[in-house]
Order: sequence, then structure tokens, then C-alpha cells
Amino acid sequence: MKLPACLLMVLLLHFDVSAQNFDINVLKNIQSNRNHRLDAAFENFSKSTYPVSAAVPIGLLGVGLITKDKSLQREGLASGAALAVSLGTTFILKKVIDRPRPYEKYPFINPYVLETDPSFPSGHTTAAFSAATSLSLAVPKWYVIVPAYAWAGTVAYSRLHLGVHYPTDVLVGAVIGAGSAWATHRINRWLKKKR
Repeated sequence: MKLPACLLMVLLLHFDVSAQNFDINVLKNIQSNRNHRLDAAFENFSKSTYPVSAAVPIGLLGVGLITKDKSLQREGLASGAALAVSLGTTFILKKVIDRPRPYEKYPFINPYVLETDPSFPSGHTTAAFSAATSLSLAVPKWYVIVPAYAWAGTVAYSRLHLGVHYPTDVLVGAVIGAGSAWATHRINRWLKKKR
């Protein structure tokens, strides 16, 4: 019984070390090939995250109220709930895991901006993917989906380019954001059928 437990511990320790090596190697590659002339543009993408993410549920709800479209109103409320759940989850994980920012641990990371909260997961990426997924589910048209995810993906990359997150921070943020939006959308549809 003790041998399998020891093997599991060794495998988990190896996975943790490998994941950290992957994380820092990818970030180091991005940082060493970074075009500094794009720093301000990527900072602006990062700054757009919370206003755009808040505008999605407000916009869906507003258009639904103006057009008296109950379905769109529910999508707006579901989108707002998804944003709140995803950011709440991210906030809790940041406090519990308390991962230092990459530039705090690795001197070769040269951040363009400084952040004061813990690194894991990326709140900007969470919000961006929550908004993009909510909008894509509410308006499932290619001309909505493609720009929404292009914006969210650029926000995610901007966090790496600016040197404030590891790739796993961004990946987990995207999963939390998209997953929260998908879950609230499904719950919204289930509640609609129950009526």
C-alpha cells in the first residue's frame, strides 16, 4: 500500500516541477522575443478588460429591455452572473494559492506594468473569456464569436507579453471564465424550460 502512495507522490512532484519549467520556459521565450514597441498596445488591451466585460451583460440586458426580448434579458442576467461567479472564483483562488508574480521570482522577467495581487489565476483573462463566451452563446453568429474570442485571446496574451502572468495563470483564467459563462448559460436555459 505504501509503495503506490510513494510512486504517486513522486509523479505529482515531477509533474509540478515539469509544469513550472514549462511555465517559465514559455514566459521566458515570450519575454526575450518581446517587441517593446507593442507594450503600450498590449497594456491597452489589458485595460479594456473590465470595461468591456461589464459592458457585455449591461448591453445584452439593455438591448433586451429596449426590444422587450425576454430571452436576451435573461442572457444579460446570466452573463452578469457568469462574470460575478468567475471573478469571485478567481479572487478566492488568488488568496488561497498566493502565487507570486513571475517578475518577483525571476529577475530576467522585465514587466511593463506592476501588479500587487497574487498571480494565479489571471483575473483579466477570466473576465475576458467570461464576456466572450457569454456574448458568443447569446448571439451565436460567426461575426460575433470570432471578434469576441480574438479580443479575449489578445487580452490573455497581453498578460504574458507584459510579464505579469505565467501561461498556466492565463490558461486557468480562460477555463474559469469560459466555464462559468457556459454553466450559467446552461442553467439559464434549464430555468427557461422549467417555466
